[in-house]
Amino acid sequence: MAMALEGIRVVDFTWVVAGPVATRMLADNGAEVIKVERKSPGFMGPRKIGLQPDLNRNKLSVAINMAEPRGVELARRLVKISDLVIDNFSARVMRGWGMDYENLRKIKPDIICMSMSGLGHTGPRRDYVSYGPTLQALTGFVRLMTDPNGAPAGYGYSFSDLAGGLAGGLVALAALWHRRRTGQGQFIDLSQMEALTGFIGPGLLDIAVNGREQSPVDWRSQERPMAPYGVYRCAPEGDDDDRWIVISVATQAEWDRFVGAIGRPSWTTDAKFRTLYLRIRNREELDRNVEAWTRNLPSEEAMTILQRAGVPAGAVRNGADLCTRDPQLRFRDFWGRVPRPDGPDTYVSGIPYRLSATPGSIRSNCPEVGEHNDYVLGELLGLSAAEREELFESKVVWR
Repeated sequence: MAMALEGIRVVDFTWVVAGPVATRMLADNGAEVIKVERKSPGFMGPRKIGLQPDLNRNKLSVAINMAEPRGVELARRLVKISDLVIDNFSARVMRGWGMDYENLRKIKPDIICMSMSGLGHTGPRRDYVSYGPTLQALTGFVRLMTDPNGAPAGYGYSFSDLAGGLAGGLVALAALWHRRRTGQGQFIDLSQMEALTGFIGPGLLDIAVNGREQSPVDWRSQERPMAPYGVYRCAPEGDDDDRWIVISVATQAEWDRFVGAIGRPSWTTDAKFRTLYLRIRNREELDRNVEAWTRNLPSEEAMTILQRAGVPAGAVRNGADLCTRDPQLRFRDFWGRVPRPDGPDTYVSGIPYRLSATPGSIRSNCPEVGEHNDYVLGELLGLSAAEREELFESKVVWR
């Protein structure tokens, strides 16, 4: 079946993670996404396995030297036959090439340009360069997450990149719909910092309404008082001794069901655990007692026992659980495959939505840098083999 974005062409100047997440959404749904890349775009792992096919599947690659005026002219010619231009550089880069919206709309009046800069195109910090961990620090996420000793920790990965990428994919669709209705293109100034700020959640409301400084949440519940509440170690499974379960007990009725599920050990009748207030007050001792039970059971078994009793609980999943053992993801065929030229197929994260009439698909691996030079320069831009060869020899385009 046809895909929803077939016929849409995207000139993709993005790199690292945030931008490629946005353009991947478009490529998965049929858009022709052409990555304009440097000869050495920076190492983010092998091109055909791991992170790269996850981010850049279904895309094409042309290697244009944007430091050369003729390279910029090739990029401008490509824009003329495209619908969107997307970058995630700092605000000044595209302007420096003469590839900003005001210049590009002169050659294609209905072009849509999206710049996914770190902090946006206006304001005193508009030209700052940023990465995901930088934005997580600027928005307070590092402060809100601490290690067991209370030192700021932050995320172990760039959550900011995913927040910005998903926002970019969504707003690109909005701009395309606007152009379909009006025939007009536009400039999209996407601030990744602002996209991330919206994910802080209840803390933003507490600051705005109550003016309260936000302290690290540790393992405390942010919704309502709970005890027991936290992550508890479970029995090893095979050679994996890093198994855990999350347990959340909020009401007296849940506590009673929890006590029954774990066999009513003697400590549960202690007066210090009689009410939720007392359980919170004596949390450390309570947690030690709870973990004495969980340590004797595999995480999935402990989860099943508690869930059957009506107690909120869930096994903490690791990579193997998610990728090979999760029955829901397996049933929905979430993990996609892409071919490798020198080995077995590799798996990538799938498309998390199903369009009944125009489903997207995973069709190809991440391209090598310049893998589609001949198609882009020859078929799309109409350059002869001799003209392409001269561009290679002059290092305007890299092989």
